[in-house]
Amino acid sequence: MPEGHTIHRLAQDYTARFAGSAPRVTSPQGKFSDAAALLTGTPLTGAEAHGKHLFLAFEASWVHIHLGLFGKVALGDAPAPPPTDTVRLRLATGTSYADLRGPTTCALITDAEKQAVHARLGPDPLREDADPGAAYRRISRSRTTIAALLLDQKVIAGVGNVYRAEVLFRHGVDPYRAGKDVTPAEWDAIWSDLVALMREGVRNNRIDTVRPEHTPEAMGRPPRVDDHGGEVYVYRRTHQPCHLCGETVRTADLAARNLFWCPDCQQN
Repeated sequence: MPEGHTIHRLAQDYTARFAGSAPRVTSPQGKFSDAAALLTGTPLTGAEAHGKHLFLAFEASWVHIHLGLFGKVALGDAPAPPPTDTVRLRLATGTSYADLRGPTTCALITDAEKQAVHARLGPDPLREDADPGAAYRRISRSRTTIAALLLDQKVIAGVGNVYRAEVLFRHGVDPYRAGKDVTPAEWDAIWSDLVALMREGVRNNRIDTVRPEHTPEAMGRPPRVDDHGGEVYVYRRTHQPCHLCGETVRTADLAARNLFWCPDCQQN
């Protein structure tokens, strides 16, 4: 499932390509045809993201998109290729097109319904209106592990498995610590780091979490070879040596996702 930086990047891309235009809206697959007919020719005024939720603004209504595990967006320059029956939603203008395939959610919603989605989500490190204190109030009252809490979208929105593993490593935090044992200073540092890392993810459209002194060039080690790309400390590095201490990176199931951590570096 894409992490929050990917959705914010998509919001930027949709805005850059379609804001101020009145795109032709279609649903080759047919599942969004009625809504598409209402929207086609309506000005698109912008797009925004909250966590893993994407919202496309069409005057008084919104298209709410959640990619889920299988959703993908393809954006390109016109002319658009012939549509296939896997495309749930296509936007097209004389200069650009965007095809949405396989989302968990693609729905036309009102502003009130959009606000209800925001209300059930935690603060998003990539949004200007985010309140990290709201997340900490929930974390500080919980006996649940900090690793599980970071994946709870009601606590903090947009953090996925990669950022979860990497930010805990960067701050030496044992992923099994209870949320109530995380101090305000530790949470402030984790939040600030997430803001910086995820903003970089939006800019580069990939996740890199190693500090400059730990890059392959700085350490004289081979670069990471992985479909997910990006340089990381522990994510998907099971049984490999930690870049910092040489201890073997471990993995375990936590909150229905694979957790990765270094037992030596993460003892706090």
